[in-house]
Amino acid sequence: MASTPPTWSSSVEAPGCREMYLGARENVKSTIDKSSMVLKNCARDLANCNVMEKPHILALKPGDKSGIHSAFAPIIEKHFTIISNDEFIKDKQRWADKVQAVFVWCAVPEVNRDLLQALPNLKAVINGGVGVDHLDIPLISSFGVKVTNTPNVVNNATADLGMTLLQASARKVIQEEEEKAVGAHYCETMDDLLRESDFVMLVVDLSPQTHRLIGKRELSLMKRTATLINISRGLVVDQDALVEALGTGLIHAAALDVTYPERLPRDHPLLKLDNVLIVPHMGTHTYQTTQALVERMVANALAILNGQPPLDEVKASK
Repeated sequence: MASTPPTWSSSVEAPGCREMYLGARENVKSTIDKSSMVLKNCARDLANCNVMEKPHILALKPGDKSGIHSAFAPIIEKHFTIISNDEFIKDKQRWADKVQAVFVWCAVPEVNRDLLQALPNLKAVINGGVGVDHLDIPLISSFGVKVTNTPNVVNNATADLGMTLLQASARKVIQEEEEKAVGAHYCETMDDLLRESDFVMLVVDLSPQTHRLIGKRELSLMKRTATLINISRGLVVDQDALVEALGTGLIHAAALDVTYPERLPRDHPLLKLDNVLIVPHMGTHTYQTTQALVERMVANALAILNGQPPLDEVKASK
């Protein structure tokens, strides 16, 4: 297991927490400002090139079930012609040579070898969100296509939801226990963190090192009164082990923004438990955050199509 950075455990605000939060807010503001500047510069450069036709992108139709909300379509359509996934499937011959970028939202469209081979002029795969575990980056890069994501933009909204889940799952604990002040401290190892924490919140990327980071052994180290909160990726937790831990009282509760699969089947064991709170992967679902995500996607795409380095390129690990 990869080394784990020091973490803190407490049921009250830790020293420095406010400073970290304010720093994160400033980071998001800086990210949005950079996106706006790139949008203006790239749009100007494209206009100076006398481009008669907007570049074509492949994406889900705005407003579709898993697509970008229709309210944000004008941000994209100002710069691009959107070819919906359904349109493309119906008439690949018509659209294949035109598509220069694929906008991926909620892991759709699936960017596989067949799609890459079908798009000879593809230059960019633009992912909406930070996680790129659904993209085969080495494969995409082998076609000479750049990949981007949207880091930092989602920080505030996701953190807000994480704390909301913590507070919601803690209500019964607070009612059952006397209020008392506790000190915050750093843990040298993840095992120490698990043993000492009342709440364990998972905020990591999904990678080979974090796949099933929390399994049967890790759950057995936690307090019987502890709550596990996951706002990262479902596969960071061994879900079968979590069901067992919750069902046997090994841990007190869980609050999940992510699961696997998403959505859970209606007869899934997690949905039958009274001590689990599940929301449908909505950590970034605020108007301001979604608008910033879409603007960042457009900025990255315009930069690549304009021959400039994108703000948020994701490269294959060596």
